[in-house]
Amino acid sequence: MDFFLKENNGFTPFSMQHLLVLLFFICFGAILIICTKKQKERTQTKIGNILAFSIFFTVLLGTVLNMFKDDFNYQEDLPLHLCSLLAILIPSLSLTKKFLYFEIYFFLILAGTIQSIITPDEYNYLNFSFFRYWFMHAGLIIFMLFAVFIYKMRPTIRSVWKSFLAMQTYLLFTYVVNHFLGSNYFYTNRKPKAATLLDFFGEWPQYIFVVELLTIPFFLLIYAPFYFTRKKN
Repeated sequence: MDFFLKENNGFTPFSMQHLLVLLFFICFGAILIICTKKQKERTQTKIGNILAFSIFFTVLLGTVLNMFKDDFNYQEDLPLHLCSLLAILIPSLSLTKKFLYFEIYFFLILAGTIQSIITPDEYNYLNFSFFRYWFMHAGLIIFMLFAVFIYKMRPTIRSVWKSFLAMQTYLLFTYVVNHFLGSNYFYTNRKPKAATLLDFFGEWPQYIFVVELLTIPFFLLIYAPFYFTRKKN
């Protein structure tokens, strides 16, 4: 148990470890969606709720465990980073199947978490922090694909703008939180310590403006398959 909770630096990004983790979650997501498609709607809803609440409780448990550590830091360990906050909110979509929630979450999750799994900033390996990080990020992507293929939800061009507006609201929220806590949620005050795509966008505050300029084109790129599929049909 101590090993499972103890911090370590056993994970190496862009290694065979990284590749195997990605392959595992790709297979897990594909199998889950394929098997769920064969089930009745009621069972599909239960599976969606189990997945969403599993992500939610994983993040919640991680936060609670951090609170009992001597080195708990409210400037870093609260679930206020984008992916953690979305993990807390994701049951609202599974329970209600409200399209507005899908529109907002879809682009934020795919745009945000894809970077987190390609350039992870978590170096723990085979302990709780490792499973929390990967299950949260990969699980969010799997759930949104679950919503597309099982709930049959599809984003529209308006969804791009709604999600972008929600992102601006979140940006303003984290700016206020960071001002009072001296924290760096959503990396509005400085770039993360680990190597990420933000390193290509200059120093603070330049990288924030670059991200803002690239967000809409990135959202549109994510939307493109749905646009061409709808146009073809």
